[in-house]
Amino acid sequence: MNRSAGRRLTAAALTVVAVTASATACSSGSGGTSTKAADGGTYTIWDPYPQFDKGSAWAKLLDGCGTKAGVKIKRTAFDTSDLTNKALLAAQQDNSADVLIVDNPVVSTLAEAGVLTTTDDNKLDTSTVDANLLGAGQSDGKTYGTPIGANTLALYYNKEVLKEAGVDIASVKDWKSLTAALAKVEKAGKKGITFSAIGTEEGSFQFLPWFWGSGARLTDVDSPEAVSALSLWKKWLDKGYAPNSVINNTQTTSWQEFASGDYAFAENGTWQLANAEKAGFDYGVIPIPGVSGGNAAAPTGGEFVTVPVQGDTGRYATSQKLVTCLTSADNLLATDTTLSYVAPTNEVQDKQVAANAELEPWVHAVRAAKGRTSDDLGTNYPKISEQLWKAVQSALSGSASPKDALGSAQSAIK
Repeated sequence: MNRSAGRRLTAAALTVVAVTASATACSSGSGGTSTKAADGGTYTIWDPYPQFDKGSAWAKLLDGCGTKAGVKIKRTAFDTSDLTNKALLAAQQDNSADVLIVDNPVVSTLAEAGVLTTTDDNKLDTSTVDANLLGAGQSDGKTYGTPIGANTLALYYNKEVLKEAGVDIASVKDWKSLTAALAKVEKAGKKGITFSAIGTEEGSFQFLPWFWGSGARLTDVDSPEAVSALSLWKKWLDKGYAPNSVINNTQTTSWQEFASGDYAFAENGTWQLANAEKAGFDYGVIPIPGVSGGNAAAPTGGEFVTVPVQGDTGRYATSQKLVTCLTSADNLLATDTTLSYVAPTNEVQDKQVAANAELEPWVHAVRAAKGRTSDDLGTNYPKISEQLWKAVQSALSGSASPKDALGSAQSAIK
């Protein structure tokens, strides 16, 4: 999940991508499709970072990697959803970018469409990448690209609110102790926890740590474990530990509630770190706990650097050099700091913590995280996610019990 909702594809958008690409296959491809230099001396890179202009450190890194590889770089930046559409269309026209940087849930969609080469084809070395992060770019036993970084979810907490309620954060280790802490906070006249349960991919994204933390799997969304996770959220609303507003909260509005200073906890991501520094109160961060302790697996956000299929396969060698440069240990440290990402390798993660100790809980959260399309779900994930957020909405609104809501979701998925 990227720094804002606009940087991520919802399940509906993934469907629209395929439809749009099919409907516009005969268009001119204007608005971003780049033409490669006839002599092969120019390599195109498409990325989802329009916030970085030509003078940015990111753009300079791309140019520097091009110089190192002996080629010129032509970079085009798109919004995430627009980038995916353009990538599909360009592949149909045999005019793909040489290097494509895309949101990790999109990798399986592009791979299934035949847009991307595998690491066996392009010779990318992913041996140092954390296996749980690499999983977001794997399908049918093949790997498509390498992560440039990752973000995920954890629990921010307000130190003053917990102090007033007599809660020691070290006591919060599992669902039972977290719920007990919320009860103390509510009794002290403060507010417990806020999160996003909106009926979109954001709602599924925020529910997944509790879903996975229960031991549930996305191939069986109405399991007893899954029901226990949804029942936890429902209990919090019924007890007043979480506000009814979570049903409509985005991650942004949920953060705004926490920033008011009244809440003990907020589930949110690394992209809120800068806002946390501006909140005006002391805060801390802990990984989201599993039902019986330990760190729950939270979903990963962030992009993969991939090499699209080319009619001229001789270009792969240089593309591989470009990707290797962009994801090298030296460059990852600066890039992931800029993007507010945790690096995808232990080596660089350790460097990040050494430079900023406040990143340590995030590194632990990322090391426990997993990709939404992992477990070989691939393009089945959007359908599952849609039914999951619908179930969350039904249960939290009171229109169905957690068990019945998830039962309906499983039936719809089948």
